[in-house]
Amino acid sequence: MAVTHDVPPQLDELVSTAHRIREAVESVVEGKSDAVRLTLTVLLAEGHLLIEDVPGVGKTMLAKALARSIDCPVRRVQFTPDLLPSDITGVSAYNQQTREFEFKPGPVFANIVVGDEINRASPKTQSALLECMEEHQVTVDGVTYQLDSPFMVIATQNPIEMEGTYPLPEAQRDRFTARVAMGYPEPHAELEMLDVHGGASPLDKLQPVATTAEVRTLIEAVRGVYVSQPVKKYAIDLVVATRHSPDLRLGASPRSTLQLVRAARAHAALAGRDYVIPDDLQDLAVPVLAHRLLPSVEAQGQRRLPEQVVTDLVRRVPVPETRAS
Repeated sequence: MAVTHDVPPQLDELVSTAHRIREAVESVVEGKSDAVRLTLTVLLAEGHLLIEDVPGVGKTMLAKALARSIDCPVRRVQFTPDLLPSDITGVSAYNQQTREFEFKPGPVFANIVVGDEINRASPKTQSALLECMEEHQVTVDGVTYQLDSPFMVIATQNPIEMEGTYPLPEAQRDRFTARVAMGYPEPHAELEMLDVHGGASPLDKLQPVATTAEVRTLIEAVRGVYVSQPVKKYAIDLVVATRHSPDLRLGASPRSTLQLVRAARAHAALAGRDYVIPDDLQDLAVPVLAHRLLPSVEAQGQRRLPEQVVTDLVRRVPVPETRAS
């Protein structure tokens, strides 16, 4: 039996605006269309992105390009071992004139927060992001402050350099909707990069192509994307499969199921559809689930990465038959 549903009126606007943002970002980051698309997907899914790769492949450039393409408050934080939680969330300072404490907001009070080398800060400082990433609020001295929408944390980290770093704990990684690896560019893209970046950084010339209000409208449109019961069940089956895999000692959490479906809504909307299909979940399974998983000792001995395990599970879990019209 076919499912009928109305197409959200904002869908055409979503595709057009997302295309402008994507073109703006790709004018700075060459040859990384998949990474740019995933970044937009996470933004529209009201999530957070972890960019993890070796030095010099454009992790921070991608984060900055997205931030500059949207006309909204953006703050960048360079994570270092001496960074304190109050340096991120803000602090209550005593005002001698009024003889009262005044709250000085930290850099998290922005729409897009770029956290550079997040694994260089201590676990205590890393944990300062837990509340704001999950609940979009900050509590300082017993007072809770709401964060504006949209709110997105884009964090980068280097997985190779271990000296002076603090690996993100499982609870912190689980807050990130997806993880993306930039990878080395193709030779032709690297050649173009030499031409474009040879004189001056194109980031300096990048102008906003969307407003905060437009992004909020796009997020509302994504919330209205239809997800059928068989597709929801398929998302649960994928996540449950990670919990029973002998290659994993820690499977995906219920939060990951929710994030997978939210990201699938955004993925479908960017494709011009107002309904989610199993292909959306399959395309997002690795970036949304893999960074939340811990391999078993046997899998580590065989050098089987969580990404490989998720890819195998996607092949094995039965795909539901769905129709939408």
